[in-house]
Amino acid sequence: MPNTYTQIHIHAVFTVQSRICIIGKSWKDELYKYITGIIHQNNHKLLIINGMPDHIHILFGMRPSQSLSDLMQDIKGSSSKWINEKKLIAVKFSWQEGYGAFSYSKSELPTVINYIEKQQEHHGRKTFVEEYRELLKEFDIDYDDKYIFKPVDIFHT
Repeated sequence: MPNTYTQIHIHAVFTVQSRICIIGKSWKDELYKYITGIIHQNNHKLLIINGMPDHIHILFGMRPSQSLSDLMQDIKGSSSKWINEKKLIAVKFSWQEGYGAFSYSKSELPTVINYIEKQQEHHGRKTFVEEYRELLKEFDIDYDDKYIFKPVDIFHT
């Protein structure tokens, strides 16, 4: 689209089905590269990706040529299929339904990048559900507790 100029920065968060801690250290970097490829193939710009064994944070510059819901469906669907085809875990992998998405201005990006980089340190002090509720409150998003991501199940890969 000629003469279309945007600056849209999205921080997306999503979890493994039932919040099972199943994203293995041995293959998480490969997963992150795969998701990065999906973002680039859709003409968006990845700024950072990181997470924990039960969830992922992605910060990216979004182009207006695709809806956020279509991109998230592509990321979650394609990466689930990739994990299952590669047989990276002994059970069927899937992402939990839904996601969180939060927009930030360019001036806020260093803070968000630092926050995503330090996920392991951050989660030594705070659970994912606490973190997620804080994001929802910070952005003044109404939510129903029964739809907040399910509690974590420990699963070793």
